[in-house]
Amino acid sequence: MVVGAGLAGLSCALHLAGAGRQVTVLEREAAPGGRAGRFSVEGYRFDTGPTVLTMPELLAEAFAAVGEELTDWLELTRLDPAYRAHFPDGSTLDVLPDTVRMAAEVSRLCGPREADGYLRFVAYARGLWRLERDDFIARNLDRPRDLVTANLLRLVLAGGFRRLSTKVGQFFADPRTRRVFSFQSLYAGVAPHQALALYAVIAYLDTVAGVYHPRGGVHAVPLAMAGAAEKHGVHIRYETPVSRVETKGDRAVAVLTAAGERIPAEAVVLNPDLPLAYRDLLPGPAPRRLSRLRFSPSCVVLHVGSRQAYRRIAHHNIHFGWAWRQAFDEVIREGRLMSDPSLLVTNPSRTDPSAAPDGRQTYYVLAPVPNLSTGPLDWRGGLAERYAGDLMRVLEQRGYVGFRDGIDVFRVVTPADWADAGLAAGTPFASAHTLWQTGPFRPGNRHPTLDNVFFVGSGTQPGVGVPMVLISGKLAARRITGVNAR
Repeated sequence: MVVGAGLAGLSCALHLAGAGRQVTVLEREAAPGGRAGRFSVEGYRFDTGPTVLTMPELLAEAFAAVGEELTDWLELTRLDPAYRAHFPDGSTLDVLPDTVRMAAEVSRLCGPREADGYLRFVAYARGLWRLERDDFIARNLDRPRDLVTANLLRLVLAGGFRRLSTKVGQFFADPRTRRVFSFQSLYAGVAPHQALALYAVIAYLDTVAGVYHPRGGVHAVPLAMAGAAEKHGVHIRYETPVSRVETKGDRAVAVLTAAGERIPAEAVVLNPDLPLAYRDLLPGPAPRRLSRLRFSPSCVVLHVGSRQAYRRIAHHNIHFGWAWRQAFDEVIREGRLMSDPSLLVTNPSRTDPSAAPDGRQTYYVLAPVPNLSTGPLDWRGGLAERYAGDLMRVLEQRGYVGFRDGIDVFRVVTPADWADAGLAAGTPFASAHTLWQTGPFRPGNRHPTLDNVFFVGSGTQPGVGVPMVLISGKLAARRITGVNAR
């Protein structure tokens, strides 16, 4: 039994079905996806969750588990550029998916020595990914001693436990390239000057391995996964919220729906946000460590359907402010809004015109903000509208002339909305990847006392991001099938 048809739950269902297990998925919404949802209005289509898709080979693994080919279910476009970085001095840098072309682009902006540093960084980050993937990411870890492999020593010698900003500074001298190859640590909930260098692999996945856009938006991914799962016998029941897991002794025996139905289960996999899964669905007190979790920053997202188009932008755009370390400190440590915000602006209709009516554009504007634990701001008391107005003024100052005047459709999403959706601390990015919340120190994917209850998603191992939640589904399936189990 899988509760929740998010990306992690669907990944688990596909791997279980491929291993010959009978799988039922209970989903409270009318469609799959969880955080990777969608809404449509007046001919505009918006992804409500992640917009950046990397490592499609992990998706291919999930489809291959049931004998399917990814390309039969999804049409993926590799974005070129993956990002366009816009700096406050007016310069830009395209992050290109080919290292030779990218070296030339870095040389154009920063000179040949910086381009040489880029090539050395690529070799370093690729090596980190190879060291980390099999031993520390795509493997069930129950205790610290599980980390002790030959690759741990190699990771130490590679400087993986130094600070990310320090390590990146060994390759890049220009503050612009330093930002481009370290801002990704915010995905893991940690500032570059505090993150471990081992998180350079996130920059590798984004800037070297490539970024993809599925036709139909990122929500097309769970739709395809659900379709493949159902084709191979997985029973997905939509609009079926779960009220609790029934247990007997040290085992779960059934799942109870909000409508009062009792569904027996031999094993239960929980895809809801992990702290709330413990609180709302399981008996007894949650592990004490959950009350001490430090959560990642949250974000405000503007979904905009517009009559305006801008020629100087790409599909994904990072707009950096002048402030750098200060901006991270404001959001992560001080619980304040960025005084000089850095923003992600995604323009999906540039690649996929079906996302908007003819001649129109869709925009997804993301601004990091404090989570509700660090900064309990009053998002329900008018702050959402005021801050959205502030962000639109910033956009217009940074080249999006007439942005407000071109709006046809507008929706703002705040930490309060993420909390209403069942996400702890009002953040879609789960608990932060500090040292003591990483690997075996992160909440485990197996319940400590219930032998047949498992967790998937960004709150458990290996962590945050589409690649990681896909892996989490595979790891939970391995627990159930006895592969790599404790």
